[in-house]
Amino acid sequence: MTTTTAPSQRRRRSFAKVEARQALGFASPALVGLALFTIVPVVLSIVMSFFDWPTFGDRTFNGGANYAKLFTDRDFLPSLVNTLVFTVLYVPVSIVLSLLLALGLGPRIRGRGALRVLFFIPVVTPMVANVLVWKMLLQPQGLFNGLSQTWFGMELPNFLADKNWAMIMVVVMSVWQGIGYNMLIFSAALEQLPESVMEAAMIDGARGFRMTWSIMIPMISPAIFFATIMTMITSLQVFVQPQMLTGGGPGNATMPLVMWIYNQGFKFQDLGLAAAGAWILFALIIIITALQFGAQKKWVHYEH
Repeated sequence: MTTTTAPSQRRRRSFAKVEARQALGFASPALVGLALFTIVPVVLSIVMSFFDWPTFGDRTFNGGANYAKLFTDRDFLPSLVNTLVFTVLYVPVSIVLSLLLALGLGPRIRGRGALRVLFFIPVVTPMVANVLVWKMLLQPQGLFNGLSQTWFGMELPNFLADKNWAMIMVVVMSVWQGIGYNMLIFSAALEQLPESVMEAAMIDGARGFRMTWSIMIPMISPAIFFATIMTMITSLQVFVQPQMLTGGGPGNATMPLVMWIYNQGFKFQDLGLAAAGAWILFALIIIITALQFGAQKKWVHYEH
């Protein structure tokens, strides 16, 4: 019994080793790509943040001087504030409007599939094309100002050159561009609601707003939480919209933190300072995300 068991165990171990080598061979391209394009750049950026690292020239270790320099730079704190302002304005507006659209495009709406496609088109359209269209609309010679003068005899302000309007226009354009993504998430969640629960709520007298607020929204709260997390992370990394729409102006009124990092690294050739700013942004995203995960216990309801 023992003599027959030992060879079979050796064969199984040998076969397991062969399978492990084959699995490693299949996974190696992905692992190499992960190492080259994710792990190595992340480690290198940490190292760079502690060096005076010009694009060309000698690199010298400066400890935490880059992080100290961040808070004396005249554009860093305004760009950080701009990023937070954009996030505070964009995230709730985008989530609420997406949810209202998903609720509005219910089963009783004819052609709701076509309407969903229309609202989703800006999401898959290249961001540069969307921004250029909005830039033409918002210019003093653009469509909005032309219609206002024709219909009401009133000239609109130069939205993109007015520091009181520029950030609002960036938010408006961003909401229009991204609203379809969250709408599809909420629509999918609403279609998965159990009919038995909805019928029981209707028997108990839940109708209209009461049904939506007390039954439907709590049941899709995991989808709302997911959309909020992803939208928040995206908004903290905003770059293309202000870069293409306003160039960060007027002044630095719409310059987000990612644009500041881009300018330091590629315009002023200070890669060490840019890396330090990027890690500040990373820490900010982690902290806000952790706070959201901590708060989810009070309002997100998962099925057990």
